[in-house]
Amino acid sequence: MNAGLRISVAVPVHNEESVLPESLRCIGRVLDGIPGGPHEMLFVDDGSSDRTLEILEHAAASDPRIMVVALSRNFGHQPALSAALDYATGDVVVIIDGDLQDPPAIIPELVERFRQGYDVVYTQRKKRKEVWWLRLCFFLFYRLMARLSDINLPLDAGDCGLMSRRVVDELRRMPEHNRYLRGMRTWVGFRQIGIPVERPERHSGESKYSPLSRLKFALDGIFAFSTVPIRAASLLGLCAMGLSGAYAIYTLYAKLILHQTTRGFTALILTMTFLSGVLLFFLGIIGEYVGRVYEEIKARPLYVVSRCVGHAFARRQGRNSSPASRPDGLDTAATRQLASVTDRDAKA
Repeated sequence: MNAGLRISVAVPVHNEESVLPESLRCIGRVLDGIPGGPHEMLFVDDGSSDRTLEILEHAAASDPRIMVVALSRNFGHQPALSAALDYATGDVVVIIDGDLQDPPAIIPELVERFRQGYDVVYTQRKKRKEVWWLRLCFFLFYRLMARLSDINLPLDAGDCGLMSRRVVDELRRMPEHNRYLRGMRTWVGFRQIGIPVERPERHSGESKYSPLSRLKFALDGIFAFSTVPIRAASLLGLCAMGLSGAYAIYTLYAKLILHQTTRGFTALILTMTFLSGVLLFFLGIIGEYVGRVYEEIKARPLYVVSRCVGHAFARRQGRNSSPASRPDGLDTAATRQLASVTDRDAKA
């Protein structure tokens, strides 16, 4: 079954012109050493404002394995990954970042684990090279996420990894917009295994994730896979009711038995202020869930494709494994768009 294995390496990129030539060289060299094929390198340009798309177009003109999907603007890392899954046609899809912090050299090991019968092979990041406070944030987030989640999420597992075709097809069936793909990948199930990988420093350039975007991504993961924050509001409300009831009993006892009048204006103000803050905080938590429901109801597409570049798009017509002719019969925006691109390229 695996003798003619076709591998799709999916790489989302955004303003990576400084590292892109090295990424192309490293990924191409690794794929040259893996039997089977024809393999493909699928780059999703997430609305880059530098020469990233230009470099990819030149590379695609000289290497038939390279396919480029250019999005109409910057939609974010997770929608770009979703676009890569929509357009990848391989028997397995390997996701890596374009900054070389996910080293392409691990691809043969991922493929070997797939040959052993695993549908998902994820990487668990060890010995990060970021600053200490960022490493601490990552450490705490993954453990908090694992405790809050309704499913057993692996610790320190990023998006980098390998997925079989049936896992990719199941992920494509999930319509949610606030996506946490590493959690969705775990939710799908099948046989999964993690391999430890030392995460090197960026080859060049700067991270495109700001502290605010990292926080938003963390919240997306928590709210997508846990209802604990809402339940915590109910628990805290019960505790507040119990404490207030106990204090009411104490005041009656002090008045009727001890003939004392309880005092505590300052304590009263502090208690009211605290509970008001807690109330507003949990209103915000509920608002996060409501906002995500609102995003789903609008049913906008995850991304918009500006154009597709590469020789492989012209060869896709008639291939049953391509998004233009899906065996599961799903009709998505990406499917229809790729079909139109394929027809146009074939006529040209």
